Amino acid sequence: MNEEHIILRAPSVVTRDIFLGGAAIPNASPLEAVAAGLTVEVEKIDRRDLSDLARSTDVVAIAPTIPMKLVEPFDVQDVLQPAAPSIAWGVQAVGADTSPFTGNGVVVAVLDTGIDATHPAFAGVTLVQQDFTGEGNGDQHGHGTHCAGTIFGRDVNNTRIGVAKGVQKALIGKVLGNNGGSSGSIVNAIQWATQNGANVISMSLGIDFPGLVKRLQDSGLPPELATSRALEGYRANVQLFEKMAQFIRASSPFFQTTLLIAAAGNESRRDQNPDFEIAVSPPAVSDGFISVAALGQSGTNFSVASFSNTGAVVAGPGVGIQSARRGGGLVSMSGTSMATPHVAGVAALWAEKLRGIGALTPNGLSARLIASGVTSGLVAGFDPFDVGTGMVRAPQL
Repeated sequence: MNEEHIILRAPSVVTRDIFLGGAAIPNASPLEAVAAGLTVEVEKIDRRDLSDLARSTDVVAIAPTIPMKLVEPFDVQDVLQPAAPSIAWGVQAVGADTSPFTGNGVVVAVLDTGIDATHPAFAGVTLVQQDFTGEGNGDQHGHGTHCAGTIFGRDVNNTRIGVAKGVQKALIGKVLGNNGGSSGSIVNAIQWATQNGANVISMSLGIDFPGLVKRLQDSGLPPELATSRALEGYRANVQLFEKMAQFIRASSPFFQTTLLIAAAGNESRRDQNPDFEIAVSPPAVSDGFISVAALGQSGTNFSVASFSNTGAVVAGPGVGIQSARRGGGLVSMSGTSMATPHVAGVAALWAEKLRGIGALTPNGLSARLIASGVTSGLVAGFDPFDVGTGMVRAPQL
């Protein structure tokens, strides 16, 4: 059976040792090896040929393409214009409103449903759009527009919505359309964003495992075999995302520092049963990605959102988040999709600070962002596994 697969290839001057920092041939420097780059191929391959292909010296990873979907938001409601200027609670919760940094000079990428480029929230921002769905640029859903607004949106209707509203350039990869997307399009989009200078890549999406099982059953496989193949594809894609993250980290010293940030997922149901907790889903669960849980307001404190998946690295505001609405104005949404752009925005602020002191590195940026998390404002009795290091905080000095 021919199935569509993603193939990551390193050029002939490197092998898998690049992820350990070594060159494949005696006289090839790490710079030469990394600069040669990684290529992404998506093509149909007979399963019987996979073993031979995997033994090729230039193949880093192989995985079947699997369906991807939005981390669907909850409680979507239009927002009326306030009578007086205000600041979205999430912007205040991460301390962006008191930070001297704005994200100026930092390039962010949003891999989502696209963007409403005409929205006033993005006035003055250079938006570089690339469609990976075949549907063309633009946002037919509104999810991508909302996420972008939280990262770098300008004030709308007397309300500050953007964490890093000094960002001047953003890369907008449309990876999810009316029919969802695939892991192949996500990998291609990550590669595109990295090659175009992204310092921070924000992804509010996840693997559609039930959709993968159904697709395999529809192809004629019995349920047991379809589930087994789906698990095999799930594992292979996690490993592929990890290899790609390793390559990006290895190449950062020679190009630009790039951080991968992804939503933990919204499948938990603590409101129904406190023990109904689902673990972080791919790609966020992959090593090299910073996974994000969602917090909501609880009086003057914060609490874990009932839907937020457990096991994330950090947390961000994700309940009742006001941001840009497709077509104009503001809309409120809830989800780890909304928490992720808050963390991406804070990462942009840290990137600006570190660049200013000549210390912007992958390890440095990741460490500062993760270490900025605080749990002091959380209601008593929270499970640390649900929030990681806690609510991320913007640099204040």
